Amino acid sequence: MSPHDSFPLAPASTESGGAASGFVAPEWSSETVQLSLWRRKPLLIVGLVIMSLFVLVAVIGPFLVSDPRVTNPTNFYKSPSGSLLFGSDKFGRDVFARAVHAARLDISIGVIIAVLSMVIGSTIGVISGYFGGLVDEIMMRLTDMVLAFPGFVLALVLVASVGNSVPNVVLAVTVAYIPYFIRLTRAQVLAERELEYVDGARLAGNSPWRIAFRHVMPNSLGPSFVQAALVAGWAILTVAGLAFLGVGIRPPTSEWGVMVAEGAPDIITGKWWTALFPGGMIVLAAMAFQFIGDELRGEELM
Repeated sequence: MSPHDSFPLAPASTESGGAASGFVAPEWSSETVQLSLWRRKPLLIVGLVIMSLFVLVAVIGPFLVSDPRVTNPTNFYKSPSGSLLFGSDKFGRDVFARAVHAARLDISIGVIIAVLSMVIGSTIGVISGYFGGLVDEIMMRLTDMVLAFPGFVLALVLVASVGNSVPNVVLAVTVAYIPYFIRLTRAQVLAERELEYVDGARLAGNSPWRIAFRHVMPNSLGPSFVQAALVAGWAILTVAGLAFLGVGIRPPTSEWGVMVAEGAPDIITGKWWTALFPGGMIVLAAMAFQFIGDELRGEELM
């Protein structure tokens, strides 16, 4: 047999106490990783897919549909068809075009409220938890006062007080959800400030403010990011609920809650599509954020 002939490779034998030099690490393909993630976190994948579709619709959708404000007297209450995917409303407006434009507004509002609530609430939580004393006592009592009201009721009162423009609605709902982040971050900071790396930072001559925001805060924000995903979904529901009650965003703005409020009376007369489609989008968007937050929270607890 020629020395150039190849032989099948056999596992290398190992002596007692020796390393297995013939061990070959398994190769993990992207398909294997995706399948493993799907088996472990199916709801996370579903939530990410739904939210990716909403983001895609919000970004490019308004450029592909007609003006949602245009009325057409010949299209009053047209049922869903090939030319009008979601039908038309009592003014002859394209419900699909309005729902697509509303996606950009509602998804943006949900994300903005979640980010603002997390930034403001986490900052207050770090100050309260790290410095303690009178500062902590005052902030916790104020937080308890705000938490005494359900988030939706507090947002309802604030919007009714300051007006129902889009910025005012965002501000009111943000205030309603800030206390959740204050409590969550404070609890994390109370645990973090007792760890050795904080003592090391003090011995290195760092100021208390630098330690709080440069060292402790980054290590305390994990649960806050998870909470932000949940709050984004809650915010969409809250904003839609305020609009449905007539104290939130008002017509003719294209917003899912506004569309449901306008279309609710039509259900009695059989014009179900004017409320069903925007209502379904509210449910899907909130459900996607809820799936993402729940799965990330489960990962955080592990």
